[in-house]
Amino acid sequence: MIIALSTTGGTPAEQIHDQIRGLITTGALAANERLPSVRQLAADLRVAPGTIAKVYKQLEEEQFVETRVGAGTRVSPHAAAVSKDVARAARKLTDICKRDNLELNEVLQVIRATW
Repeated sequence: MIIALSTTGGTPAEQIHDQIRGLITTGALAANERLPSVRQLAADLRVAPGTIAKVYKQLEEEQFVETRVGAGTRVSPHAAAVSKDVARAARKLTDICKRDNLELNEVLQVIRATW
């Protein structure tokens, strides 16, 4: 699992959450795939274990992952990946919006207007 943190992309917890969620929704992380342990991911990303625990808890509340004692944290079988076409279009839209310095709420307004 590749996660990159930046100094400009929000808090580490927000960045980790958004990237794991993105990996799940694009199918890069498959249903029932095991995520790294809290300690391992924290060490890999050089963040506090509490940060990763918070992210995993939020993803569990959103039903993207399931955590079981002894079995670790896995991608929920109920978490649906979007098609590759949708993921590709979303990446392209994101790149263009970042280039044009649009805020997320502005992008969502455009999407809602075209829905």
